[in-house]
Amino acid sequence: MDYRNRLILAPMVRVGTLPFRMLAAQYGADITYGEEIVDHKLLKCERLINETLGTIDFVERGTDNVVFRTCEEEKHRVVFQIGTSNASRALSAAMLVCKDVAAVDVNMGCPKSFSVSGGMGAALLTKPELIHDILTTLKRNLDIPVTCKIRLLKSSNDTVELARRIEKTGVAALAVHGRRVADRPRDPAKWGEIAEIVQALSVPVIANGDVFDYEDFECIRAVTGAASVMVARGAAWNASIFSPKGKLPWESVKKEYIRKSILWDNDIKSTKHTLKEMIMHYSSLELAEGKAVNKSNTLADLAELYGEQEYFSDVISSRLLQITVR
Repeated sequence: MDYRNRLILAPMVRVGTLPFRMLAAQYGADITYGEEIVDHKLLKCERLINETLGTIDFVERGTDNVVFRTCEEEKHRVVFQIGTSNASRALSAAMLVCKDVAAVDVNMGCPKSFSVSGGMGAALLTKPELIHDILTTLKRNLDIPVTCKIRLLKSSNDTVELARRIEKTGVAALAVHGRRVADRPRDPAKWGEIAEIVQALSVPVIANGDVFDYEDFECIRAVTGAASVMVARGAAWNASIFSPKGKLPWESVKKEYIRKSILWDNDIKSTKHTLKEMIMHYSSLELAEGKAVNKSNTLADLAELYGEQEYFSDVISSRLLQITVR
């Protein structure tokens, strides 16, 4: 994994599943982060080869719930992001997936209550000793790169000091979301404070925050001096943000996402969530399309809504043929 001069898909809950990661890569993303998976959840899973889909699935034991799905095609670029508050548990979880991903990242920036209440995400920012324990344990025992993603602390000096401590653990890169825990998405990202971190470290720093067009990649890199740039909402709204040729019409991006969701048999809840992210930015969930997506219960329903019935039928027929041959 090379963390310099890369365009990176940020980790996003329910969005960063296999179809969306493949979509972002198709448009130009060099590295794609999966959605955060909590270590407790992953430790309940078994690794299964899905011959029908050509995927590697981590499925919760005793259920058909796919917690993480990947494939050989993305192995060189997909980053598994883990939610954890315990070094040994983090290692046990990472060991399950380390042969199937390019790197492991520890979430240290999520401000959501489900994460913070469990001592994960942004809760780690005030526990530098625990951060050191988790990262050094992973680094010492894994053969793939270990990274982490943080938010800004209350003062820029505090953030720089924490970043320096993180660098000493031997991480391959550090991603920095240019907002504080209390900041909302509407608050501007503080690119200047990311620049201070970049100046203080020798390890590659990945800048994240307020990237909404392809031109913003170069803009934030110029302001911060960051090695690479990561984008979340801008990609969720239109994954073709990664294309140097400019964004494609969102209608075509949606249809391509539907096709990939069908191809990889994506969870319907995650598929609907991602579609609604796109719709809310360009339109409204109160209009006909938004209401129809809300009412959809299966991928077949979405295929019909977006005029992809023939593609859906072809994919299903191909799967049935594979099963019959086997």
